[in-house]
Amino acid sequence: MINRVILVGRMTKDPQIRKTQTGKSVTSFTVAVNRRSSQQDQTDFINCVAWERTAEVTAQYAKKGSLVGVEGRLTSRSYDDATGKRVYVTEVLCDSVQFLESKAASEQRPQQTTAQQSGYYPDSNGSLQDDDFNTGPLLDISSDDLPF
Repeated sequence: MINRVILVGRMTKDPQIRKTQTGKSVTSFTVAVNRRSSQQDQTDFINCVAWERTAEVTAQYAKKGSLVGVEGRLTSRSYDDATGKRVYVTEVLCDSVQFLESKAASEQRPQQTTAQQSGYYPDSNGSLQDDDFNTGPLLDISSDDLPF
């Protein structure tokens, strides 16, 4: 049997680290991932959980909007909420989280121009050049669009 998940997307909010009663570090975060379909692009919001050293590094270096690569396995669990209703949760248990853009690139992202958001970048002469590895639109998500 194989249970392997690899995702590349942007964090929807700053990850917050917590400690269990036994002192283990854990952080939960959501990654917004584009799904291309024949009609239009759609976005999936994938819940992720990282433990111990991976949780600590993720909470320290990642923030809302960070482009990350997540590798792990899909898990599901259930619990009874305060009203006694059974809640089912599916999430990625992260073995590793990779930061896929530099700190400088991450800090410059909110200041991008409309041309840059469309996948075109000015060259040294000021002419717009197509960014061939990113032909699709950038993920632009407002907090109101998030399901949580």
